[in-house]
Amino acid sequence: MISYIQPTVGKANARVYQLKVVLIGSKPAIWRRLRVPGNANLGWLHAVLQVAMGWTNSHLHHFFVGETRYSDPRFDDDMGIDVEPDPDEAKATLAQAVPNEPGFRFEYEYDFGDSWEHEITVEKILPPDAATVTVALCLDGARACPPEDCGGVWGYANLLKILKNRKHPEHRSMREWLGRPLDAEAFDSAKINTWLRKLKWPRVTEAQLRKVLMGRDNYRE
Repeated sequence: MISYIQPTVGKANARVYQLKVVLIGSKPAIWRRLRVPGNANLGWLHAVLQVAMGWTNSHLHHFFVGETRYSDPRFDDDMGIDVEPDPDEAKATLAQAVPNEPGFRFEYEYDFGDSWEHEITVEKILPPDAATVTVALCLDGARACPPEDCGGVWGYANLLKILKNRKHPEHRSMREWLGRPLDAEAFDSAKINTWLRKLKWPRVTEAQLRKVLMGRDNYRE
């Protein structure tokens, strides 16, 4: 889910962060290289990651930057325990939350059941660029996103083994569960950028993100 997102905007001179996003534990690695405006907040970055990685925004998420966890306050997961609430991801820009330090790493976790953990490395911090004032760009990457709810990176690895072995007792049931062909090597940066450009700036609603993701996946309600 995604909250209403209002990054600090209005300045065309925001620096650009080049990020490498790697799905932790994936072998071979599933990864994306992105450029994101530094004045985008972490909530908007969440939307970018959903589009670029291939997720469907069907589960909760949070960011870990050092010892700080940023999340959407509408979905409080503290189980009623009296603890300090997480900072609101929609109120912290990338430039505010992440040190101006190439090589710095932080994490994004999506779906606390399957626990899809992503390591995000700041590769470069670039001068302002008119081409990325209000959009994110995918420069490169590799391999398709795993299907949702397949059991995390280990469940995905097992799923691929089953799909490759027509004699496996679960082969047919797993194909039926998927409901579509799965090309684990598929990656198309041009398609990703088409849908990244459709993310509204400076704010994205849950409904608008859902519309973008459904269009990306050729899904019709």
